[in-house]
Amino acid sequence: MNQIGAGWITLGAILAGVAVITGAFAAHGLDGFCAEKYAGEPVVNIAGWEHPMAYKRLNDFQVGARYQMYHALALIGLGLLAGRRPHKLLNAAGYCFLGGILLFSGSLYLLVLSGVTILGAITPIGGTLMIIGWGLFAGGAWAGKGSISTTSDA
Repeated sequence: MNQIGAGWITLGAILAGVAVITGAFAAHGLDGFCAEKYAGEPVVNIAGWEHPMAYKRLNDFQVGARYQMYHALALIGLGLLAGRRPHKLLNAAGYCFLGGILLFSGSLYLLVLSGVTILGAITPIGGTLMIIGWGLFAGGAWAGKGSISTTSDA
């Protein structure tokens, strides 16, 4: 395992742990906050059903936590692959996943907690970075095929 692979694994594990914390916060502490903060806001139509804004914002926060977990796990997988088959595309994918987590999930967390809706304009940038990251991950995995390192750092 090289340092780059170990670094992505470590970062992915930390971000996965934070995703569990934010998910638990959403499940056990955020509902009351949202109900109070968004009381009196107009109802929103989601998939043909009317919901209070508090419900929408709680769901937004949960989506941020869920996507953070998905991409934290992707970083761990990427680190495992990069540790055996380093490639610049894998490293670029890792940075895209990290940026995507910060911008996508981070903007959703801040939007819900602050109520500043302009933060929602940042969210698609993070989502785009996540999508680019998956493409780079695929490219790096393909480009490095057949060159598995069998050396051990242990």
